[in-house]
Amino acid sequence: VQLQASGGGLVQAGGSLRLSCAASGRTVSLYAMGWFRQAPGKDREFVAAVSYVDGTVYADSVKGRFTISRDNTENTVYLQMNRLKPEDTAVYYCAVGPKYGSSRSGTGEYAYWGQGTLVTVSS
Repeated sequence: VQLQASGGGLVQAGGSLRLSCAASGRTVSLYAMGWFRQAPGKDREFVAAVSYVDGTVYADSVKGRFTISRDNTENTVYLQMNRLKPEDTAVYYCAVGPKYGSSRSGTGEYAYWGQGTLVTVSS
């Protein structure tokens, strides 16, 4: 599976961005999919996940501001990010989890990763 993440950029605090993650090489509609992020000097952290089994899960830090969704016809997962804050600045990665798996928050649950897209939120 290859994942191509896009949609990152520079935005002012309070603004919005929509990230996309296009999968190729495999149909991922029945797989758990996740978004993670890594800020400079910090560990990679969970942001959101979606699965066929149990729907969507979010990190507390983004709950109410971010929305994960998927378009199975396009084999793509999205992350709509609203009311962005400077602390959301990071490289955002999408990842493929297990088939028929639940929405997981651990990086070890995901086997395939995209290359990342940089989101910078200015204050």
